[in-house]
Amino acid sequence: MNNNDSSSGSSASQTGISPADSAGPLKKKQTSSAAEIGPCASSGDTTETDALSTPIELGGVAFGSRMLSSDRNVFEHNAWDHVEPDSEHYKYAEEQIRLHREHPVPEEERGNFYENNKNKFFKDRHWLRVEFSELFEWTNMRTSATDEQSQSEPNCEATLSLTPPVASATASTTATTDKFNIMEVGCGAGNAVFPLLADIYDPRLFVYACDYSKTAVDVVKSTEAYDESRCRAFVWDLSSTELPLEVAPASVDIMLMIFVFSALHPDQWNQAVENAYRVLKPGGVLLFRDYGRNDLTQLRFKKARLLGENLYIRGDGTRVYFFTNEELAEVFGKRFDIEQNAIDRRLLVNRKRELKMYRVWLQAKFRKPINAD
Repeated sequence: MNNNDSSSGSSASQTGISPADSAGPLKKKQTSSAAEIGPCASSGDTTETDALSTPIELGGVAFGSRMLSSDRNVFEHNAWDHVEPDSEHYKYAEEQIRLHREHPVPEEERGNFYENNKNKFFKDRHWLRVEFSELFEWTNMRTSATDEQSQSEPNCEATLSLTPPVASATASTTATTDKFNIMEVGCGAGNAVFPLLADIYDPRLFVYACDYSKTAVDVVKSTEAYDESRCRAFVWDLSSTELPLEVAPASVDIMLMIFVFSALHPDQWNQAVENAYRVLKPGGVLLFRDYGRNDLTQLRFKKARLLGENLYIRGDGTRVYFFTNEELAEVFGKRFDIEQNAIDRRLLVNRKRELKMYRVWLQAKFRKPINAD
């Protein structure tokens, strides 16, 4: 389930040379803003919206290209990229985490997020083409291709392009298959699925959309853009011991896991990783984005919300965990080659009240080895 997606429009990590260069010229495009943390490894209580993290361009400057050179300038703009929290924030974070530990949730509360929010909560993830170019590089049959060709590269040396400058193993599978299969786990109201279908008109595209909530899946199916000739929505729990009947093993080119893994209990992580591995084709890639440790969302929790170390329960009954890069490397590195394990830090500023708010997201790419069984 994808309940509280703090996706960042032009905000995270990784892009590079298009493996679909045979389909057309390389397009200039906005680069992502997540920072790589090191060499690649191998094998509160109220529900927040995307308001703090959706794509924002201020004064023509996109996220990823506004760097804070002096603390004296912090209130000159509403947002800054790649800002390390100051000592005051770290002190505040320690105090909040201590408060959470002293007052854990007395018992797990239940709620039905989708019954309460329906399809009004999420915002369409059109930012995916900036953050996860693999979703689009395999084809030039896209409605946004013309627009991208006219865009200029952001003028910022500090903006990082993190995709390896080699052809994607995922894209190479299109030469031997009739379909290019993308699967979103935790599809919610379909706000990644429908932008993909709207942007890509290549007949080879097929999108699987699953969520553990039947209500969420019903919302997707009731949407006017839902077309079973191009997509299929179904109920499935990522932590299940069984793969979904709707998807053949080793058949998916790209899996999206956006603010989904954090809803799982740590005891469920290994099973979820194994399921993702089994569904993906050899060479397929899992695109991951989720909450980082000490993100504003974590520090906003009040008393009686802590279920376990860095694991919380929201007022709507959903869980949320806050990760470190090391945890992701340990859990996913057992089965996948880790192409990226990046951290995206944002400093959001309330200039009127002179408040600073630190956001921390993790973004990664996990690839199933091309020679996997």
